[in-house]
Amino acid sequence: MPFTLFGRTIRKIGVIGSGNIGPDIALHFSQNLYTYGVPVVVVDIVQAALDAGSKKAESKMAKAAEKGIFKKEAAEAIFKNMLFTADYGKIADADFVIEAAFERADVKHKIFGQCQAACPNTAIFASNSSHMEPEVIFEKMRDKSRCLVIHYFFPAERNILVEIVPGRDTNPALTEYLMKLYEFIGKAPIKVKSRYGYAVDPIFEGLFEAAALTVEKGLANVKQADVIVQKALGMGVGPFTAHNLAGGNPITRHGLSEMNSKIMPWYRSPNILDEQVKSGKPWETAGRGETVEYSLETDEAVSSRVIGAYFGMVCEIVGSGISNIGDLELAMDTGLVLNPPFSMMNKNGVKKALELVEAYARENPGFKVADILIKQAFLGQPWKIPVVFREDNGEVAIVKIRRPKVLNALNADVFEQLREIFLGIHKDPKIKGVVLTGFGTRAFVSGADIGMLAAQKTPEEAEAFCLKSMAVLNLIESLGKPVVCAMNGLAFGGGNEMAMSCTVRIAAKGQKVFVAQPEPRLGIIPGNGGTQRLPRLIGMEKAWPILRNGNHISSSQAKEMGLIQEEVEGDLIERAIDWVKRILSGKVTISPIPKGPIPVPSILPDVDIGHLSRKIDSLIQRAVLEGGRMTLEEGLKLEAKTFGECLLTQDMKIGIESFLKNGPRVNANFVHS
Repeated sequence: MPFTLFGRTIRKIGVIGSGNIGPDIALHFSQNLYTYGVPVVVVDIVQAALDAGSKKAESKMAKAAEKGIFKKEAAEAIFKNMLFTADYGKIADADFVIEAAFERADVKHKIFGQCQAACPNTAIFASNSSHMEPEVIFEKMRDKSRCLVIHYFFPAERNILVEIVPGRDTNPALTEYLMKLYEFIGKAPIKVKSRYGYAVDPIFEGLFEAAALTVEKGLANVKQADVIVQKALGMGVGPFTAHNLAGGNPITRHGLSEMNSKIMPWYRSPNILDEQVKSGKPWETAGRGETVEYSLETDEAVSSRVIGAYFGMVCEIVGSGISNIGDLELAMDTGLVLNPPFSMMNKNGVKKALELVEAYARENPGFKVADILIKQAFLGQPWKIPVVFREDNGEVAIVKIRRPKVLNALNADVFEQLREIFLGIHKDPKIKGVVLTGFGTRAFVSGADIGMLAAQKTPEEAEAFCLKSMAVLNLIESLGKPVVCAMNGLAFGGGNEMAMSCTVRIAAKGQKVFVAQPEPRLGIIPGNGGTQRLPRLIGMEKAWPILRNGNHISSSQAKEMGLIQEEVEGDLIERAIDWVKRILSGKVTISPIPKGPIPVPSILPDVDIGHLSRKIDSLIQRAVLEGGRMTLEEGLKLEAKTFGECLLTQDMKIGIESFLKNGPRVNANFVHS
């Protein structure tokens, strides 16, 4: 059964190379496409590599089954969907081939020459190169329009970041298809223009260089530099440990040497790296549980230099035009697992960031101080870091919330950027309608950022907080142009409240966990219109348990209740655009949400709230019942005021603290006061 989506069909995927990363790339494809019947074939000319790759994939799926990530039957099916073979003929009918072999032009030319001769003339050819420009890799290909780089990051089946790097001749439609495809299969793709090393590796390898130079200068030893840099940048592991894990010394040595002429003269292979590559030994880093001692002076000397290098490198990359602030911030946070640089600069002050970069440049000849950093420091303004994006498709604006690490949770930046974008859409005569969606397939919006809720200190402050965010949803509701919410995943709390402010709601089909108002589990009530819009959309009787027990409903239940208009198989965004066009043409008429009072039955269903706070439940009931007898505008104000009253209870403090400490799976021990 072929996989057809976004205007293209994939029947088979080929991965060439069964070394460090090829089997993991193949495993990720199989995990996401095995249910569609798309086989994944791994080809290598070395049988030992194939055997090792197969064993590695089988072991990973066995562990995933043990941990409950996949059911045993699914884990076995995923592995059986993969074929490890030395026969290139097995990928002759592949529609998508990814090469993950040696980082050498002659090797890549030979591989793609074979693919060009054997595979369909419509097949996509991609290289998982970490450095080489697509123009170099594919220079001998007859049809370069279907060729590009797709750069994965370790470990490829779990790390969500991929760089999509089109070449000069790559068909832009293919690039956009792959951006959609990778988002659909659970990755966070960023589009990067062609340059040696792309956007991420100059930072990964540059941070290693900066750390290594502090060792060369006698400021610290390897163990000290490793743990200091890890702490200073919030890294999962230090730069030396990362190179041990990934076996990255040889490729970093080569990459830094090439970057010297292709990016800036500061990049070079440090002497200690040259020696380490010759020895073939790993770096001597701290063992598990080992405490590494160092002075405050050593800490300051290493961290200030590496942070200065970090800020300088990311600004050089954005200034070069190959990437942008939003994508690079996402890449550092999700792919390299370190503190996002522009947020870090905003926290420390952009002027202070410039001082660190300038100090580093004075000490390190050839290090560039980017003009964009100089200009931003002169303005005295923080960086604007986009998390909400607008892309116009003819007369329809597509607005997407992108915070994959927190499942697109709402925070102050999201609300402010939504406000700015929707005001711009309101004033734009070219735009007739909007599609509002979230990034990925797991969540439209998972709710409000808990830290943002926990920051409210007084009832008055909480009420004002609600009214401010409600104003954004009111703007969406009263835009004067149809807004279709394409609910690409679950919508909890503020996510469902945002969706309800839209003209129409459609959802990806078959979501077992879809909508919930889980606020009672946190010891609070909904604060963005949930108690007012939900009863108006589906009726008081159906809304009553959803608002009080915090349980989720499926997408099919939401459709039956009238909360959403359609469950969609296939391209959700295209269907949402179609909804906008049908509304504009008059083919579909959507009744607006009732703005006046609604019927409040004298008898409502009994609701078992279990362990939930009876005090908070009484506030929810009051907001729902009294708000139903008011206009929507009055009801929203009542909800905001009642939300503020939650701060006077013990149970809000208990609920928030329990969530922050234990997560959502542990019930809070409410005291009902």
